[in-house]
Amino acid sequence: MNRRNGAAALAVLLLAGCAAGPDYVEPVTDAGAGWAEPGADESPPPLSRWWQAFDDPTLDRLVEQAERQNPDLREAVARVAQARALRDAAAGGRHPALAARASVTERRQSENGPLPIDRIPGLERDQTIFETGFDAAWEIDLFGRNRRTVEAAEARLGEAMAQSRAARLAVTAEVVRVYLTLRGLQRERAALASALRVSREALALTRRRFELGEVAEAQVAQAETELASRQAELPLLDAETRSHALALGALLGEPPEGELALLAQTTEYPALARLPVGQRADLLRRRPDVLAAERRLAAATAEVGVATAELFPRLSIGATGAFQSLDASDLFASGSETWSIVPFVSWRLFDGGRRRALVRAQEAGAEAAAHAYEAAVLGALLDAERALSRYHYALLALERHRVAVAAATRQRELSEQRYRAGDIARFELLDAERGLHHAEAAYARTHRGAETALVALFKALGGGWEQQAATQ
Repeated sequence: MNRRNGAAALAVLLLAGCAAGPDYVEPVTDAGAGWAEPGADESPPPLSRWWQAFDDPTLDRLVEQAERQNPDLREAVARVAQARALRDAAAGGRHPALAARASVTERRQSENGPLPIDRIPGLERDQTIFETGFDAAWEIDLFGRNRRTVEAAEARLGEAMAQSRAARLAVTAEVVRVYLTLRGLQRERAALASALRVSREALALTRRRFELGEVAEAQVAQAETELASRQAELPLLDAETRSHALALGALLGEPPEGELALLAQTTEYPALARLPVGQRADLLRRRPDVLAAERRLAAATAEVGVATAELFPRLSIGATGAFQSLDASDLFASGSETWSIVPFVSWRLFDGGRRRALVRAQEAGAEAAAHAYEAAVLGALLDAERALSRYHYALLALERHRVAVAAATRQRELSEQRYRAGDIARFELLDAERGLHHAEAAYARTHRGAETALVALFKALGGGWEQQAATQ
């Protein structure tokens, strides 16, 4: 008998070590031969708080405040807490459940019922029954249903953490982009304001020359048209600048007008340079959308096992222990104890194919998750390649505009020298100044575009080169 009991116990343990459904294997991804941009795979600097590369204390303050107060980030943190609680709840299903109970029951039995109360000596019709005890239940995980459930919940927690990191990256990148755009608009406005001063002076000179009969009235109209056209650009720039300041307030989790004070401040151009990004394969270990897709695939694979385990028998063990007495003083006496142990096997033999259909559905879901992961990998590579290319060409354009500004500056200096020497009229000097300010405005626009391209590149790379801790 002992041998048979031992063999049965061993068989249960062996069965408990089996888990229905496929074991998850992390997919192997091919990141390709390398970046399409030459030299991009050089060793990158050890940056994780990437926005600090712009060396702007105000920007640092904005990002830190957004990380504390942005409602989207707080929602993501709550989603992680929810997923963690669900994981813990699933893990609790692998352990026995124990419940305590106690009761006092007043009852009256029928004298005309199946039990002849009036004919049994000592048995009263009215009774008070005292009872206390416990109920225990444990499902032995023969085919790994509970184990696969925990695996799925663990993977969903990993997905929530990756999505939380993705939300943090998205909010941070948006704060940086909006702030840098605001500063770029301010610089462009400053250049336009300088050009307007030149246009006003040119209009005044043209009017005086017209009054002296030196030029036709058409030239006055032309100067007025140019001035009015430039003046019309100012409200549009002011509206865009204010709109970005309002957007920053909302991103920081405060009323939109909370950061309007930024409009009274100015900053210098941040330095921009070529950005090495390391190996392409490292990108896939950083991108939160790829990490989330991989965790979804892991969860879908585990859920195939949960559905498959429903095809097999389920073994549960229930136990009840209690003390029951008609007199409270005898409640815990040895004669008042009662207990039972009930092994219970259930196996649904026929359900019209429902369980097998659910297995097929979960298998199709896992296949879809695999394709989604592949799409996430390709999308991440495409996103990074595009961002790298756009930033590269933005730097080329910026360098050419820098050359144009330098040339316009030199032309303005030479024109001023000639004007002081009496070789040229004031109009020619104003033309040189106007050309310089237009070049400066174009440079400001191009620099703003390059800054935005750099932010997009940081975002495409997963937010930095050091593994960031997921928001807990």
